[in-house]
Amino acid sequence: MGTTQLEAPQEPKYWHLKTVLGDALDSEFAVGEVLPNERELAARFGVARATLRQALEQLELEGRLQRRRGVGTTVAPPRIGVSVGPAQGSWPGEGNDAWRAIGCAEAPAPASVARLLGESARDDRPVHTIRRVRMTHAQPVATELLYVPPASVPGLPELLTPVAHAHAVLRELHRLELEGEDRSVELGSARAEDAKQLERLPGAPVLLVTTRYFAAGRVAAAAVATYRADTCRLTFGDTGAMEITHHGADANRERRHAS
Repeated sequence: MGTTQLEAPQEPKYWHLKTVLGDALDSEFAVGEVLPNERELAARFGVARATLRQALEQLELEGRLQRRRGVGTTVAPPRIGVSVGPAQGSWPGEGNDAWRAIGCAEAPAPASVARLLGESARDDRPVHTIRRVRMTHAQPVATELLYVPPASVPGLPELLTPVAHAHAVLRELHRLELEGEDRSVELGSARAEDAKQLERLPGAPVLLVTTRYFAAGRVAAAAVATYRADTCRLTFGDTGAMEITHHGADANRERRHAS
């Protein structure tokens, strides 16, 4: 029987342009430099602006470009290591946790979070919801919502400011003996408030890292952290170590083990 030669699929025009643009970024532009506007770039490469936008969007998804309000499209800096969460076996806010609490409110947990909390979020009772942010070299790396049921932190004082409220919840949480945690990662879209914290547009691609913390035989807290997907990636080592790396000025990497 003779062999059949399969015709190679034709490369989309925007994909070829993405390769050409990537070469130009390496040879002609410095990190942080603002690219010419779309009209100039389309004229330079002889393509329609719709094709150019597709190529730019792909380069942004791959972490080669960053689009910032009031600035434009810039060449992304190299990657640095950003650990996914606190050290294995520790509560949020303990040890070298690099997150900063910026406020806390009491409200019923969203349905998806209530399912994570299980019995700890029954009867639609309000839970303590702490918002935290993580900065690296003065840039927002991630934002997080930490949900803590009242049963996990019964000894809170009253009439606290939002930031004091957040720290009080964390202090009470640290009094519990952490029995374990689990973590999952998925691709999602930035909600309006998260996008604002990350200096992105609503709907921008993000990595959602969801963590449950267990104490006294139940879920004592749950966290949903949002990382920018255009500048973050996941890698796994030989032992299953999970790492999120983020564009920045340093090339060091920090690793942590996922449950």
